[in-house]
Amino acid sequence: MDQILSGLQGVQCYLDDILCTGANDEEHLRNLDATLQRLQQYGLRVRKEKCEFLRPSVEYLGHVIDEKGLHTAPSKIAAIVDAPSPENVSQLRSFLGLLNYYGRFIPNLASLLKPLHELLCHDKKWRWTNDCEKAFQDAKEALTSSEVLTHFNPSLPIQLACDASPYGVGAVISHTFPNGEEKPIAFASRTLNKAESNYAQLEREALSIIFGVRKFHQYLYGRKFTLLTDHRPLTTILGPHTGIPSLAASRLQRWALLLSAHSYDIKYRKSDSHCNADGLSRLPLPVTKHEPNTVDIFYFKNVERAPVSAAQVKKATRNDPDLSVVMDMVIKGQSKVDSSALKPFIDRRWELSVQSGCLLWGRRVILPQSLRAKMLEQLHAGHSGIVKMKEMARSYFWWPGLDKQIENMAKSCSSCQKTRNNPPAAPLHPWDFPQDPWYRIHIDFAGPFEDRMFLIAVDAHSKWPEVAIMKSTTSEKTVEELGEMFSRFGAPVQLISDNGPQLVSKEMSDFLQANGVQHIKSAPYHPATNGLAERFVQTLKHALKASQGQGTLHQRLHEFLLKYRTSSHSTTKASPASLMFNRELRTSLDLLKPPTVKDIVQADQRKQVKYRDIHAKDRVFVPGDSVLARNYQSKVKWAPATVIAQTGPVSYTVQTADGVWRRHVDQLLKTPNTTQELVLLSVLSRGFLTSIYVGYAVDESRARECCSLC
Repeated sequence: MDQILSGLQGVQCYLDDILCTGANDEEHLRNLDATLQRLQQYGLRVRKEKCEFLRPSVEYLGHVIDEKGLHTAPSKIAAIVDAPSPENVSQLRSFLGLLNYYGRFIPNLASLLKPLHELLCHDKKWRWTNDCEKAFQDAKEALTSSEVLTHFNPSLPIQLACDASPYGVGAVISHTFPNGEEKPIAFASRTLNKAESNYAQLEREALSIIFGVRKFHQYLYGRKFTLLTDHRPLTTILGPHTGIPSLAASRLQRWALLLSAHSYDIKYRKSDSHCNADGLSRLPLPVTKHEPNTVDIFYFKNVERAPVSAAQVKKATRNDPDLSVVMDMVIKGQSKVDSSALKPFIDRRWELSVQSGCLLWGRRVILPQSLRAKMLEQLHAGHSGIVKMKEMARSYFWWPGLDKQIENMAKSCSSCQKTRNNPPAAPLHPWDFPQDPWYRIHIDFAGPFEDRMFLIAVDAHSKWPEVAIMKSTTSEKTVEELGEMFSRFGAPVQLISDNGPQLVSKEMSDFLQANGVQHIKSAPYHPATNGLAERFVQTLKHALKASQGQGTLHQRLHEFLLKYRTSSHSTTKASPASLMFNRELRTSLDLLKPPTVKDIVQADQRKQVKYRDIHAKDRVFVPGDSVLARNYQSKVKWAPATVIAQTGPVSYTVQTADGVWRRHVDQLLKTPNTTQELVLLSVLSRGFLTSIYVGYAVDESRARECCSLC
């Protein structure tokens, strides 16, 4: 409230108690208008019956405020101002004791009380004169003066003095100042009722404490205070540091339980020093609050709840201005009635009748205006629905606009509104289909299943699913798993999720904001908004449950994901893999396809490459080897040469008769080293390659070199 009303001129607020003022009427109305506009701006309302406008003075926070300043509130000193005159010496002594208790603050107290002191003499007969009455009133005025009373100060110690007499209770709340002086803040007293006057003295003293605590609750609650009593047993029974005695009366136990809500110390003070509370208890204010008779309340409440009878309808119909005219029209046969309010009755005049003083439409009783609201409450007593109420009403009674009022009655019933069913589901509003993969993903958690949780992410375009097995679903772990997915596929534009605590946390918000991802959260308790992820959760759970016992959890999950990603989806009519990567994933089912021409050619090429690799291993030369080098300077194709050095992985320098040449390994041939090799190679070159090759185990590569020489 302080924040709402901040900055307004002439306005003060304490909790919900607002005070608005101004130097003149114009300024006051301007401040009041600004205050009401500020309350309307923040959606707050005030009760008109609790407001007071344009008052010359108001009582605010225990003070009376007017144009002259701040004054003590009458409620604080009512116990003194309205105290009755003493009727005997005992009551007079109590009142004088109260005055003497605060005598240091009252000037000329002895002179003021001289007529009252004279009544205490033993040789003088009791006689209450005008001088005594004047002294009594002057003493009360002095006691309630500003020099005696003090304003409440939360920083000063508080003490509450309570006392009881055979016919009243009194309480004084006061401050104790640093110099030891004690000044009252407010007084309170009341008379005992018939039942309370029969209490034992112990219970009356305890009642005075409860009366004082309740009366000054706003001063005492939440603060430490001192409770003063002149009845020593109460310091044990109601002491805050001792348990409630098990043998104490039930009434005292209840009062001790009530006091346990406060923080206080209870102290005993002798009666001679307890005059302030004692005087109030012996001059109590009469109880003016009217207590209604319980029997009468019970009777009238039951009369109000009684059902509507035909006798009530008959009496109310005659008193109803419209139905009385309609009844005369029906009985006397009058047809000319000029009234728009009676048009529904005129239209049905040939169907109306009168029976035992009640107006009927067919078999239905027409109820007068005064009984309609009560009949609607009786009709809705069992909280029936609109259809049931209309069905029942059409069997018994009618009046114009009955159906509409029944509908309003059922719709305005707060109890029915709290328990009514959900409205019919609105037509599904599908998400826009994204044009690109990984544009919008839907995420959700599945599990726990087999002591694991699963983070689900489904791409809205390709329906490609990503599943992460998680031991912990904290915000930190969730961010880590999403970061791993983003590292593979990139950050999406939109991310759809429910309102799980780890998905709406600050860590998640910072992570998505850093990656430029728009986070869209579904409505609470409406999973259909995130239907893509919710449906995949069901599919995943069903698959994992069906595959239990057929491998580890990871193996079963990977097998399921491969099947799902390579199968055609019912929505897109294509597999998630083809839409995600623009290609199909290879599976074990691809082994069933027969090889194509392309596959055969590629297989033969791979064999040739393998053969060349094997053949190249034997074509390694070292310095000093005799070779044939390709000759590009004459018509002789090959020239004898000797390897000098290897200049690269497949490059050599050779010495020929014409000089030093640099040749590639493909431009060199190894020459036969023995005569036997030459003979065999010569034979092989004449067509016996296979048979002699097998018989003599001649290197095939050497044989092919010989053929190339020929």
